[in-house]
Amino acid sequence: MNSIVRCQGLRKTYTGLDVAVLNGIDLSLKKGDQIAIVGASGSGKSTLLHLLGGLDTPSGGEVALLGNNLNQLSEARKGQIRNDSLGFVYQFHHLLPEFTAIENVALPLLIGRMPREQALVSARKMLEKVGLSHRLEHMPGELSGGERQRAALARALVTEPACILADEPTGNLDRVTANQVFDLLIEINAVLNTSLIVVTHDLTLAAKMQRQYRLEDGYLQTLT
Repeated sequence: MNSIVRCQGLRKTYTGLDVAVLNGIDLSLKKGDQIAIVGASGSGKSTLLHLLGGLDTPSGGEVALLGNNLNQLSEARKGQIRNDSLGFVYQFHHLLPEFTAIENVALPLLIGRMPREQALVSARKMLEKVGLSHRLEHMPGELSGGERQRAALARALVTEPACILADEPTGNLDRVTANQVFDLLIEINAVLNTSLIVVTHDLTLAAKMQRQYRLEDGYLQTLT
């Protein structure tokens, strides 16, 4: 089976600082793969995730998404592939405060030019999957921290992307809520059979994934 996400010889050096963050990363995920990347603060975990998502440009090596070399695509095409094929979840939910939960979740579909009514139907179904059927019309400010992160998860999944990239998705939550949201992410990912890459500092949460890696000194080390 072809890789969903693949990087080869991936390097990143910040110009001016002469700091090598990534020193040649090789990684490949197939459909349904789940991996966790752990490492100290500042080790480059978020940088790696941004490169895999085409949000940053590598200093060397290449990133391919669904067989498309991101380095060779225009920004417009790269943006289209990101919206269609990737879902992003961050430590902070980044929900737009002026929109309801269902409107926030529908946004990626509307950006992809899906008719509004159809987008809202899909958003409703995904919010139901994450247990927020009773919060559809609530504004982000009316939701708890865990509910906001569930809504952010629904937004990332609503396009049924090929891969989810999650950067400390539970880092802003208490332990109980963090476990609930993390388990939900893994559960829905398994149902949709997408690829899942989670960056986390939490080794207990990382251990729930199929494979774990540590990013240290610019290199990925296999833990399991």
